Amino acid sequence: MKNEKSIAQLEVELSELKHKYMAKDISPLAPKNGFPKLPIIKGIRLASVAANIKYADRDDVMLMECAAGSSIAGVFTRSSTRSASVLDCQNKLVNRSDKTAAAIIVNSGNSNAFTGSHGEVSVQNICASISNEMNIPLNSIFSASTGVIGEKLPHEKIINKIEELNSKLSEHSLESAARAIMTTDTFPKGAYSSFSINGSNVNISGFAKGSGMIAPDMATMLVYIMTDVSIKRNILQNILTKLNEKTFNCITVDSDTSTSDSLMVIATGQSKTETIVDEFSDEALKFTEELNSVMLSLAKQVVRDGEGATKFLEVEVRGAVSDISAKTVALAIANSPLIKTAVAGEDPNWGRVVMGVGKSGEPADRDKISIWFGNILVAEQGWVASSYREDLGQNYMKNQELKIIVDLAIGDGSATVWTCDLTHQYIAINADYRS
Repeated sequence: MKNEKSIAQLEVELSELKHKYMAKDISPLAPKNGFPKLPIIKGIRLASVAANIKYADRDDVMLMECAAGSSIAGVFTRSSTRSASVLDCQNKLVNRSDKTAAAIIVNSGNSNAFTGSHGEVSVQNICASISNEMNIPLNSIFSASTGVIGEKLPHEKIINKIEELNSKLSEHSLESAARAIMTTDTFPKGAYSSFSINGSNVNISGFAKGSGMIAPDMATMLVYIMTDVSIKRNILQNILTKLNEKTFNCITVDSDTSTSDSLMVIATGQSKTETIVDEFSDEALKFTEELNSVMLSLAKQVVRDGEGATKFLEVEVRGAVSDISAKTVALAIANSPLIKTAVAGEDPNWGRVVMGVGKSGEPADRDKISIWFGNILVAEQGWVASSYREDLGQNYMKNQELKIIVDLAIGDGSATVWTCDLTHQYIAINADYRS
């Protein structure tokens, strides 16, 4: 019949509908007020353009200009298959002079990872083009790529947009830059803090991308945080490294560590504060506190945008032999597919939490363990609590935000990690990721 469609045609239409649905379907855990109005950071200008690397009809390249005198610190994935961009950034951070301006170029849609010498050539050519266009030394130009692994980056598409990017640079383009670095993200992630140090106003603005392939060391994320505080680079690096361990290194979506993780903090020094030269001064401690709040917000937003996520889960472990041991136990629970699917199905299956503790390999005494779902005592002394009723657990699991607490009662170690549930949608997104 003339009106009948072939199976192939129907499959194409179904695929198109699915992609349209996925693009518009914002995570139910997304911040209700959308992307925040981030404070302008003096000394930072940004721009974004569409280079059509993978995505059509959307910006997929971001350029950031950092004023001369900026201190830049970074932490990166510890994957043994790090991308060319990550390796290049790590080398440049060690040798860069703070006296010169700097630039950061980021593309989405292609991770430029596991592409052999082609990846290095792409980084070199992109950075050389920016250096020529913006008159910035090569060792002060940083790049990052996120997207599909193992496909050559069409760097010519990016190079062709460098002049346009440079002409569009603006201090007002934070949100558009945040959107340009997204891949499977359903919403751009932003956070900020405005405070004072010795009577002078200080701002921190940051944005991030991340949704899948999220696990410590330090997750499939690109994070850029900017501040106008004045601080020595080595002090900024020390603070960032420590804060990363209890923020971005405490989240997991699917236990998979990326080849491309990059977190950079740029301090332009253009506030009226005195330069921070002591990591433990009052000024440094205040800045550390506020930077931690921005980093933790962004980290949690990454989890809230976990691919297919419908539940946000906090896992707290107390009473371990050490903080490191507690974190290992917490991650064993947070990464368990059995626990994550039970959360998705709103099943208060506390036996799976017991399993998670046991599989961690960390010291634990079965008859001392206590487990709570929120403030509901579920198990204690190696058995279900006498006060626990199944309907209490079932009602609690209907909440969108959940907390599991485990007390091992054998020491003083503690840790908290954040994760999300595992749903059918996660499979749908990743089964079709490259198409």
